[in-house]
Amino acid sequence: MNVLLLYPEFPDTFWSFKHALKFVRKRASMPPLGLLTVAAMLPQSWNLRLIDLNVTQLTERDLAWADCAFVSAMVVQRNAARQVIARCKQAGLTVVAGGPLFTLESEQFPDVDHFVLNEAELTLPTFLADLAQGTPRRIYTAEGYADMTRSPTPLWHLADLKRYASMGVQFSRGCPFNCDFCNVTALLGHRPRTKTTAQILAELDGLYALGWRGGVFFVDDNLIGNKRYLKEELLPALIAWRRGKTGMPFNTEASINLADDEELMQLMVEAGFTTVFIGIETPDDQSLAECNKKQNRNRDLVADVKRLQKAGLEVQGGFIVGFDSDTPTIFARQIEFIQRSGIVTAMVGMLQAVPGTKLYERLAREGRLTGAASGDNVDATTNILPVMSLETLYNGYRSVLRHLYAPRHYYERVRTFLREYRLPKIQEPITFQHVLALFRSIVQLGIVGRERLEYWRLFLWTLFRRPRHFPLAITLAIYGHHFRQVCDLHVG
Repeated sequence: MNVLLLYPEFPDTFWSFKHALKFVRKRASMPPLGLLTVAAMLPQSWNLRLIDLNVTQLTERDLAWADCAFVSAMVVQRNAARQVIARCKQAGLTVVAGGPLFTLESEQFPDVDHFVLNEAELTLPTFLADLAQGTPRRIYTAEGYADMTRSPTPLWHLADLKRYASMGVQFSRGCPFNCDFCNVTALLGHRPRTKTTAQILAELDGLYALGWRGGVFFVDDNLIGNKRYLKEELLPALIAWRRGKTGMPFNTEASINLADDEELMQLMVEAGFTTVFIGIETPDDQSLAECNKKQNRNRDLVADVKRLQKAGLEVQGGFIVGFDSDTPTIFARQIEFIQRSGIVTAMVGMLQAVPGTKLYERLAREGRLTGAASGDNVDATTNILPVMSLETLYNGYRSVLRHLYAPRHYYERVRTFLREYRLPKIQEPITFQHVLALFRSIVQLGIVGRERLEYWRLFLWTLFRRPRHFPLAITLAIYGHHFRQVCDLHVG
């Protein structure tokens, strides 16, 4: 059997980093981890070909070669998924679909032949057994949750690694919290389930053996869901694994209570973690109560962020406007918080209601849903009728993005961050492409770009005040170029 593993293209979004990746001649942030993991569960006699449409094209020769196509996608890839499925059907291929988009919206894709939903470790074996017997059903679902210790090592060799800026691994699934706008617990449960330390080390060994020295993203929705295992097992093992090795800094997602645990922060930094994304959402305690974000309440969130930065963890933040409790003052408060905290990579989105969440169920009962969520956090749309007027929400949201990513305010935030940040020992090795990226940034940002004055201020300030931070400062300047391009696209 000849099988295409298809990953639809992402739109131009905040997290795509498309405009930044051009500086280092990369095509996408990282390969599709889910498809590479599924590939490891398929019969070894099958011939597999990964087509990630973010880095390459799906050709007529690919379609003529294949007997079947496995498609995986997230909600933000909805339109691109429809297009690639249509091409496969026109070519006469059997289409098998799975992943978050199809688990949430399978009824929206009538052309798909077979849906393998929920976690593939549970549903894929049954599908493959039925397929071998010639009796495959259309939909495969599961009620429980997968045993992560049985999840295989992804087939990295199927991906053209040189086209990506980072790699992904997954240690755990599930989150102990229950934010009402988040569908993680609906899809993956409350109790964090983990792989063994041996599994993670095997995955990292595989990447290292292939010559990978760049960043590795632990894609867990909350890495610190099981703190005890992290402290006693995984992090000490990662620290030991690093001896004699170079490169491969880690980044991940975690909850803000990481800032309460000095030992855990130190272990993470020593293990090679340099960056952590945290869902801060809002500085308004009433809105945090509304969305059941208990872990963020009654805290000095700015102090928490500063503590993480000083420990050696760059904080990337997620923020939301449009809660029922929000008043028009929230826009200025979000700006003030983000600027003061020095969170350079600040993703601010309007609240969207996703199927499977308590928010979606409540707003459906109240008749306040206007359609499907886009899955793109910064596309200046919402599928909710807010308490404040839509015009006020839209205008306030645009003002937030315009302010945050205007060159003066963005570069000011970079300097605020670099004053606090303790540079970790584990860093990605400087390559020739990084050197070229510096010269490209000088031309694109320092000569051509509208931010050229701020670029040179940061350039010189870092050289004289924080010389060891200079590569990071240039990286963040390049990120700012990407963020401004995305903001211009969505809010003008």
